[in-house]
Amino acid sequence: MTQQYRAPEPSGNDWQTWARRLTQYLAQVRSTLVQQTGDESAADDATLMWDREEQYPVVSKGGEWRQIMVSGGHYAGGITADQTAASSDTAYALTYTSSVADRVANGTPASRIVFSESGQYLISFSAQIASTSSSTVDFYFWPRINGSDVSGSTMMNALHQNGAVLVVSRTAIFDVSAGDYLEAMWAVDNTSGFLNATAATSFSPAAPASTIAITRVHA
Repeated sequence: MTQQYRAPEPSGNDWQTWARRLTQYLAQVRSTLVQQTGDESAADDATLMWDREEQYPVVSKGGEWRQIMVSGGHYAGGITADQTAASSDTAYALTYTSSVADRVANGTPASRIVFSESGQYLISFSAQIASTSSSTVDFYFWPRINGSDVSGSTMMNALHQNGAVLVVSRTAIFDVSAGDYLEAMWAVDNTSGFLNATAATSFSPAAPASTIAITRVHA
């Protein structure tokens, strides 16, 4: 440690001088961000502050305060067993088992994927659909946020023959707040349709019935 960053040691009986030097030292090496009251201007770039209400650091850029995303905010999950619908034209929530998770985790019930921090998240969904019917089977997939269906979000696919298998997928960005939760919903118009988990072969690994990957892209 250089002399500049070494804490001053007491010298003689002049404790007041040492106390002032120690205070100056602590101000240099233990400085904290000034807390926002809500009236601070962001006119000058590169000013760091602490957003007391949202509980994260912010920096002024382009005339506005922007959150500094420190780290975290991702989730990867899969379903390794077939998923069937007990009834047609009925919504069911998928429950994923996470392989990687940081500040995004399964809630209660486990079908809920809960976001600990606010931000914009890139969410990628896939499902391997299959059918045991010779007739057309329609599949529906859509997201719910906090128990409400996301408007205009349904992905629909169809299989037209017995034994048909198809992987469907979609990626979208969601703007969520801390404490929000996501559910991946699905339904079929014929219970002959299901989500198919395929076992490993001698030359390839197993295929999950569904996967979901979540990454925070903007705070």
